[in-house]
Amino acid sequence: MTNKKVVIKTGRKVASAKAFNFTAEMVDSANPVLGSYRAEAWSAFEQTPMPTIQDEAWRRTDLREMPLDRFRIPEAGAHNDLPPVPDELLKPIVDADAHGGQVTLLPGGSEISLDPELAAKGVVFTDFKTAEKEHPELLQKLIGNIVRAEDGKFAALAAALSQNGVLLYVPRNVQVEAPLHSVLWGPGADLAHFSHVIVQIEAGASATYVHEVASPTESLDAHTLYAGLVEINVADGANLRFVELQSWGDHVWNFSHERASVGRDANLDWIFGAIGSRLTKNFSDLDLIGRGAEGRMSGFYFADGTQHLDHDTQQNHLVPNTSSDLLFKGALKDKSRSVWQGMIHVAPGAQKTDGYQANRNLILSEEARADSIPGLEISADDVRCTHGATIGKIDPEPLFYLRSRGIPQEDAERLVVEGFFDPIMQRIPFEGVRKRFQQAIKDKLD
Repeated sequence: MTNKKVVIKTGRKVASAKAFNFTAEMVDSANPVLGSYRAEAWSAFEQTPMPTIQDEAWRRTDLREMPLDRFRIPEAGAHNDLPPVPDELLKPIVDADAHGGQVTLLPGGSEISLDPELAAKGVVFTDFKTAEKEHPELLQKLIGNIVRAEDGKFAALAAALSQNGVLLYVPRNVQVEAPLHSVLWGPGADLAHFSHVIVQIEAGASATYVHEVASPTESLDAHTLYAGLVEINVADGANLRFVELQSWGDHVWNFSHERASVGRDANLDWIFGAIGSRLTKNFSDLDLIGRGAEGRMSGFYFADGTQHLDHDTQQNHLVPNTSSDLLFKGALKDKSRSVWQGMIHVAPGAQKTDGYQANRNLILSEEARADSIPGLEISADDVRCTHGATIGKIDPEPLFYLRSRGIPQEDAERLVVEGFFDPIMQRIPFEGVRKRFQQAIKDKLD
């Protein structure tokens, strides 16, 4: 497989690119806990073709410039020779006394901490390698239930090769008041980072969880691959606030498949933030599977340079009396491009559905581009589903107002952009995290 060629038809031309250098020998198929899962995922990876612009979901995201043959998996302990995690990323989300736990995933290693009181209540918050040793039956029971390896080429790749990940398990009726935090740090050039996050909130339980992926930007000719999975199950009557933040370096090819399942009278508040990567293709699905289930998806992204960010969201109302609310906001400058494709799906018989989705884009330069594609797929007749999308430049009226009060043009534009993002920023429940991303937006504007 190492020397196999991938042929991609491109209209009149035919482009040829080397395949990934990953092989079956790299799959830990002998692992007593996850060996069979990874082996089946590798089989799915081999059988699934590389996505091209001929595929509907990938029509606006072209991978032909990705150097497939350059990526290699970091060896154990590789983080010792790579840039360390910035202190800013590891700061407690709130007051140190209220920090529930932290998992740091590093190339070839990890670091873990959890409040002993939470551990005594049966809460599990750890990395995969520890879970394989201390909670093997739980990990086997939960993995692959929400996201399947067959969901896509990169889903299969992550499932087969993610040697590490995060497992969060909150037992029935346990309320985790202190926030939990995990960081995946992926420095280095020409490396491949994989991760798998599993969140199980049992009936009547609640938690707040912040997960971040980040890296420094390497040299101009560097390339790094990331492929990740996120599986979330919020059981009946449970509540989860999940904050997911992406600040990859500008050389990272970023792919993720994520899905959440929300049970009867349960609630999920899912918040996204994306400011990094060279190219991102993210699939985020919300499955409302129990009566009274509620889901809110809030996202912000800011692209500059030649960044390409593609977010594909799905709100699936599978039973009656469910509600979903999605709001994604993005700003673009220079020659960057964003794609948002959203769908509200209402299954047959899913009456009394209340679904909403909106995507707002702010274009800050002549060569930036935003594609916004909302959609409805309704198979029930007693529903309320609405969607909308806007793409435009900065409104001149607030600029004029600010300028008339002596504020310089650049500062006035910055204030307008900050105000545009503020409704999403206020949904990030932690001031420290919120300020860090507000500063990142200021840096891009400057």
